[in-house]
Amino acid sequence: MKKAVILLSGGLDSATCLAQAVHEGYQCYAISFDYGQRHRAELDAAKRIAQHFQVSSHKTVALSIGELGGSALTDHKQTIPEAQSDDTIPSTYVPARNTTFLSIALGWAEILTADAIFIGVSAVDYSGYPDCRPEYIQAFQTMANLATRTGIEGTPIKIVTPLINLNKAQTIQLGHSLQLDYRHTVSCYQATHAGHACGLCDSCFLRKKGFEEALLPDPTCYA
Repeated sequence: MKKAVILLSGGLDSATCLAQAVHEGYQCYAISFDYGQRHRAELDAAKRIAQHFQVSSHKTVALSIGELGGSALTDHKQTIPEAQSDDTIPSTYVPARNTTFLSIALGWAEILTADAIFIGVSAVDYSGYPDCRPEYIQAFQTMANLATRTGIEGTPIKIVTPLINLNKAQTIQLGHSLQLDYRHTVSCYQATHAGHACGLCDSCFLRKKGFEEALLPDPTCYA
């Protein structure tokens, strides 16, 4: 059976990626990261989702990138901004986060002799993070092909981005078609320990907008 490593944050997008990988017949290995994020309820959500899909293995890797600061998601002295409408990169951007996550996932994928890595980035409804763009994914794919034994030997590990061209509503519709229960997911940047969402941050805004446009009830519990 073909294998895939799934970057599983516990949020809406990553859960949809896992559901899609299962649907495509992959034997799934989920990886989450405890990087000092304020919204730690997402790690509990990731555990629930991994158990629901009965993944072959679920690892939570501890990283210290949050200690470097530079992001409202890891620095409690910074305020989580409300949803913004301009094109500036928000303070919730975590420098080099996806590069770090993908690099570790790449190492595990090579150890597992996996065929693919699934990551739930979108270049449509997103917060303007530079490491969610197709150009970034293409560049990382090139690097992965050059930096791994599997790539050099002609069996490269493919970086799969099933949501890259979908807006949030389309992502939700995809998950709904795969019978994904979004009640298990946590997207909020400042969710409570119980997983209740603030309803004000950019992630909450995109999530609410997505359910509205998908014409589906939003199962999120807002504080």
